[in-house]
Amino acid sequence: MPKKPNKKQQSAGGTPATVALTTAGVDFTIHSYDHDPSHPSYGEEAAEAMGVSPDRVFKTLVADVDGTLTVAVVPVAGTLDLKALATAVGGKRAAMADPTLAERTTGYVRGGISPLGQRKKLPTVLDASASAHTTICISAGRRGLEIELPPTALATLTNATVAPIGRA
Repeated sequence: MPKKPNKKQQSAGGTPATVALTTAGVDFTIHSYDHDPSHPSYGEEAAEAMGVSPDRVFKTLVADVDGTLTVAVVPVAGTLDLKALATAVGGKRAAMADPTLAERTTGYVRGGISPLGQRKKLPTVLDASASAHTTICISAGRRGLEIELPPTALATLTNATVAPIGRA
C-alpha cells in the first residue's frame, strides 16, 4: 500500500512532486545542485551539474492545445514539436502557454515546473524517446532539484500519452 508522507517529510525540503512519488510508493532518486541564475537553459544546466546526458534529462513545458493547457515532457537537448503535441492529444493547434498562466495553474515557477504534483492535473504527453532509458530526470518542482525515476512510473502517475513530440 502506498505510504503517505508525514509533515516532517514535507517540511524537510519535499516538494509536491516528491510528495506525490512518496505517496504513490514509487522509488526515485533526488539530485540537487546549485542553480546558477545566469545560465541560459535550466535543463542544460541540470544535465551539466548532474553529469547526465542531456537526452536523459527532460524539461516540462506547458502549451495551450485548442484552449486546453497541456503538459509536454521532452528532452532538454531538443525542442517541442507543437504540431505533434496537438496531434498526440487529438487537437488541431498548439502554442506555448503564457508563462504566468503556466505557473499559476501548475503551482510551480518557470524552470522548476514538474509534471508531478501540479496544482491542477493537466493532460500530459511524454516524448517517446523516454522509453529508450531505464531512468530519466525531471524537475522536482524547484530550480536546482531533479528527480530520477523510470519513465514508465512517470507515464503511469501522470496518466501520460507517450508519443514522439520532441525534435532534436
